[in-house]
Amino acid sequence: MPHTLETLARAIVSAHAQLALQPGAERRLDALFATAAQSTDMATQPPSSPPQRLAVVGQASARPDQPESPLTDTEPWTAATNQAVLAAAQALDFWPVDAQCIAQAWQHQTERCGQFDALAWPTEPQDFGLPAMPHAQAFAPCPQQLGLYAVLPDAQWVGRMARAGVPTLQLRFKSDDPAAVALEVRAAVQAVQGTPALLFINDHWQAAIEAGAYGVHLGQEDLQALSVADLSAIRAAGLRLGVSSHGYAEMLRAAAVQPSYIALGAVYATNLKRMATPPQGPQRLKSYAQVLRHFPTVAIGGIDLNCLDAVLASGVGSFAVVRALIGTKQPEEMAQTLMSKLPVDLIKQAQIAI
Repeated sequence: MPHTLETLARAIVSAHAQLALQPGAERRLDALFATAAQSTDMATQPPSSPPQRLAVVGQASARPDQPESPLTDTEPWTAATNQAVLAAAQALDFWPVDAQCIAQAWQHQTERCGQFDALAWPTEPQDFGLPAMPHAQAFAPCPQQLGLYAVLPDAQWVGRMARAGVPTLQLRFKSDDPAAVALEVRAAVQAVQGTPALLFINDHWQAAIEAGAYGVHLGQEDLQALSVADLSAIRAAGLRLGVSSHGYAEMLRAAAVQPSYIALGAVYATNLKRMATPPQGPQRLKSYAQVLRHFPTVAIGGIDLNCLDAVLASGVGSFAVVRALIGTKQPEEMAQTLMSKLPVDLIKQAQIAI
């Protein structure tokens, strides 16, 4: 006998409560079903909706006196199963667009394995529609393990951290003056010459091409603003491309352009910039890194020495820091301390510039 929508949703929430961003996932699920019971014609929010609460279609059936185990269900994927996953994902604080990605991946996993398993959170790239091999239009590769990745405000900081041995650097120079941007980007490229440091330029891709930078990093809005011709120009110039992401939907959007690496965040709270999404935490970071196992990945957002062990335990290939370096009186010493936390094999791979 197939399980009820409510039984499956509760099994998912119970098995994956560590993915919630705040306590009380079971209470939020209770509230969802209470609302659904009062309004059975409510429809699920479409993926393009702004971040709002998902609605659960229909009212859960009464539980049988002797219910089957809620952990697995040999019935084919049904609309009720889909709604159970969506309700559970909402209770676990995933945004609607990300909940849709989770449901689609879980459906693919169920069809591939022959049964639904509430314990098996989807983490296989193929279930999210990601190919195992790079696409023909992929950007130039970078090391799978980028090591310590320092995000820095100007060329002087770039040179300082390059000389300190930081393997991966990003110039995040904020200016609306194209001449000032071009000057700073050229200075940053010159600052890493003679060192093994890999330099990415944040946002300013035209200046990065002109200066001969190693790569460029784009946020989601910047990526969406680029035309096909713009992306082709970056690729043709041989620049590596890094893309930010803040959840499953943005991860898949980034992966679609076959970048050199994908950044995952914000892992922890940060006041450096206004974030559209709440901190994702190390448990979600682990799931994201598993889905993107074929891409180099960079954890970013509020990372410092105190939380570094949890970040590295996620399996992510690199971690980015901002204030942990530029906010300390001895950044060179801090850089060495942060790099000493890296596994030996990761350090060796981070030293390979492709």
